[in-house]
Amino acid sequence: MGRDYFCTTSFDQIGPTMTAIARSQSSYAKLALILGVLAAFGPLSIDTYLPALPTIAEEFGTTTAAVQQTLSAFFIGLSLGQLFYGPISDRVGRRGPLLFGCAMYTVVSLGCAFAPSVAGLMGLRFLQALGSSAGVVIGRSVVRDRFDERESARMYSFLVLVMGVAPITAPLIGGQLLVAFGWRAIFFVLAAFGLLCLLMVWFGLEESLPEARRTREGLGHALRGYGALLADRRYMGFALAGGLASAAMFAYISGSAFVFIELNGVSPDRFGFFFGANAFGLIAASQLNRWLLARYTSTRLLTAALSVTATAALLLFATTWAGMGGFPLLLALLFITIASTGMVGPNATALAMAPYGRRAGSASALLGATQFMAGAVAGALVGVLANGTALPMTGVIALCGVSAFVSLRWVALRRANDSTMP
Repeated sequence: MGRDYFCTTSFDQIGPTMTAIARSQSSYAKLALILGVLAAFGPLSIDTYLPALPTIAEEFGTTTAAVQQTLSAFFIGLSLGQLFYGPISDRVGRRGPLLFGCAMYTVVSLGCAFAPSVAGLMGLRFLQALGSSAGVVIGRSVVRDRFDERESARMYSFLVLVMGVAPITAPLIGGQLLVAFGWRAIFFVLAAFGLLCLLMVWFGLEESLPEARRTREGLGHALRGYGALLADRRYMGFALAGGLASAAMFAYISGSAFVFIELNGVSPDRFGFFFGANAFGLIAASQLNRWLLARYTSTRLLTAALSVTATAALLLFATTWAGMGGFPLLLALLFITIASTGMVGPNATALAMAPYGRRAGSASALLGATQFMAGAVAGALVGVLANGTALPMTGVIALCGVSAFVSLRWVALRRANDSTMP
């Protein structure tokens, strides 16, 4: 009797526990999938039409460098949009602004498909970015709503895995759509993606910010909040380190179509294979980061990753300047530089946002704005400095990589507490 009773009560206790664990794991995976798809707004919107840049330039009778400025317009829109959505989501919750942003993105993407000129496309890309910025900034806020610093870094790494499918598949899809249907078809597909995100948020994402934790202050408070964040040396150091590392990647994105297709003869439909290889390296590094977080602090991993980024970026510029190694060496050094940012982003984001649980939306917004504004400047520099060689792209990448490392060591960590040091 005693043994039977023991066994029965044990299974009565274990059964519900196992069910709860299974539900928790399923909920975690569902959340990661939805947030990963939302985070893919940026890379999918940017990378899908990269193979089409020379074709768009030819149709509108302009240069590839001029069409590259539509990328800068998109980066600026992402920056400004995040500054708007961050405080709004802290005040009214996460779901409403997300639904609005997804709807706006869908409508404007259809408009991009009918753009009459480069100037028109640039303006529509700016508006498209305003819509997509909701997914980028609010997704980070949802992670901060639910997890602590270490678990946030792990979730951000997992999001890189989910969203990393975008930079691998997007240029491949864009290249095939370009060949089969023309460049305008790319934006019809992006509109369909926006609609998919709208449905996923509507049916699958619960509100993560309860009424009791929402802010009640107005615009003035939001502006003062941004001022406090800008004055926080530790926050801005991590934000600049992550943002400048991302800017190195954006410089690569802006210049890669010209360097690969026009300088090295890669066909538009095969461009995605080269681009996807670097994206795969970024994903692999982000998953290595998840494993290493069980053994090392985010600060130590961020320092190591940025050391690699800066070194590889300098070598990339030096070898391009000297004309050494040709296309194979350029590809190898680009791979190391871009892959290392897969460890930079999750750790820099987690460290910057860790102290700001009650202002996660604003902290996430300024973080994203810093990242994409740096990307806009980097992309614009690549276009402005264009001289028919790969030097503008590799030079801007090197400048961003070194600046990111300096921001970490001399801004974020110079006065950091001992508990955050390696």
